[in-house]
Amino acid sequence: MMVWFETILVSLTALTGLIWLLDKLFLAKRRAAAAGLLEEPKEPIVVDYAKAFFPILALVLGLRSFVAEPFRIPSSSMMPTLLTGDFILVNKFAFGLRWPITNKKFLDIGEPQRGDVVVFHPPQLPKEDWIKRIIGLPGDTIGFHDNKVTINGRVLPYRNEGEYLGTGEGTPETGSTKLTESLPGRPHFVLEWEYNRGDGDWTVPAGHYFVMGDNRDNSEDGRFWPTHFLPEANLRGKAFLIWMNFDRTADHVVDVSRIGTRIH
Repeated sequence: MMVWFETILVSLTALTGLIWLLDKLFLAKRRAAAAGLLEEPKEPIVVDYAKAFFPILALVLGLRSFVAEPFRIPSSSMMPTLLTGDFILVNKFAFGLRWPITNKKFLDIGEPQRGDVVVFHPPQLPKEDWIKRIIGLPGDTIGFHDNKVTINGRVLPYRNEGEYLGTGEGTPETGSTKLTESLPGRPHFVLEWEYNRGDGDWTVPAGHYFVMGDNRDNSEDGRFWPTHFLPEANLRGKAFLIWMNFDRTADHVVDVSRIGTRIH
């Protein structure tokens, strides 16, 4: 959906800009010459609309391509950090500036850090936008056994926070265990059930990352992908803020307590 919207936005911006430019360089002069000295030249409605909408479209395109882009969380894979129905903002320049549609980087600014929550195109579904947490950096060996992550042979510490109580679309996760996973420099909550899912060991190649969802038993992440790793070229940006929450199945359709929450 986001790819199609981006394509339409770029196309409309280019079209209205081209019409405005052609009118300014050629058409307006022709109209003025044809109208004579005493007659006010009439501007075609297409030109009028192009001149009105081009600045707005260009501003929206610039902001969402190079500053911040809104996304809606469509699934429970990042619970309890992000809930189904959260609307988030994604920093589009944290990992370098990229051209719209192609997503090709043209300016290096920063690199992803362990623990960052990122939006990306999954390699097996390159037209979709997914969101997960970066667990492994290039060169790391990541393991997942008995619901515990290991990084380069070191098992991460965990603290049991008790039983999780879900609401709205997150109700099916009620009864899972909520834990604090002490990822170096970025402790965060995860959910797990008693059964193990996705055990394995993976060494992250150069130019790639290993990503996982915080809802460990309900996340289609790097553990299950054919290639296992996220190419750097597929990154879209870093999630940093919840700006709205809307869940029509919850007691309170809009959870105002989540508005303005920073994503860690």
